[in-house]
Amino acid sequence: MTKIEKNDFVTIEYTGILKESGQIFDTTSEQIAKKENIHNMKMAYGPITICVGQNQILKAIDENLLGKEEKAEFLLDLNPENAFGKKNAKLIKLVPSNIFKKQNIQPFVGLEVQLDSMPGIIRSVSGGRILVDFNHPLAGRDVKYDIKVNKKVDDIKEKIKAYLQITFGVKETKITVSGDKAEIEMQLPLQISKTLAEKIREVIPELRTIEFLSKNIENTKDKKADNN
Repeated sequence: MTKIEKNDFVTIEYTGILKESGQIFDTTSEQIAKKENIHNMKMAYGPITICVGQNQILKAIDENLLGKEEKAEFLLDLNPENAFGKKNAKLIKLVPSNIFKKQNIQPFVGLEVQLDSMPGIIRSVSGGRILVDFNHPLAGRDVKYDIKVNKKVDDIKEKIKAYLQITFGVKETKITVSGDKAEIEMQLPLQISKTLAEKIREVIPELRTIEFLSKNIENTKDKKADNN
């Protein structure tokens, strides 16, 4: 079996576990999520396909996939520095209660909020001041990941599909591949489609030409974005 290299597309499964308690906080398995009472109806469960080395998953997982083989299973122990970072006291802030009133938010301990595009968790409510922790919820925690490499993906169409899904959350779109040319039916602004085409060519060097068949959002006429 060939070893995984940078820009290889691989399908993996994983489960994230807090080391001190054994509590599962993340998983690709719907069965495990339901068993551990962390099931989220908005999430799509099942194996995921990523492009290795493109920061599409936690950096430590990404790095440790390099050199592995298909069907490999391994346990990855991570300290906070290699997982979700250390706790940063500067990210724990007192916020005036009137900020919440303006947004019609009734603050209480444990409430997840978003202020100035920053997600946080309310840690305490005292008079007119609210203590909000803007650290990642798992900052400062030692974690481990149980990881399984299912397979490497060689089909070009499947690679494109996986890249679009991980980048934009697009699950279904028409993709046609002929030789070193790909056509993708997807509505994107022209400049974004050009940038995306360059990135796809970088990770899928077999392709020389990528065309986005879409409506240019800046005008209403159908337009073919040719990204040679």
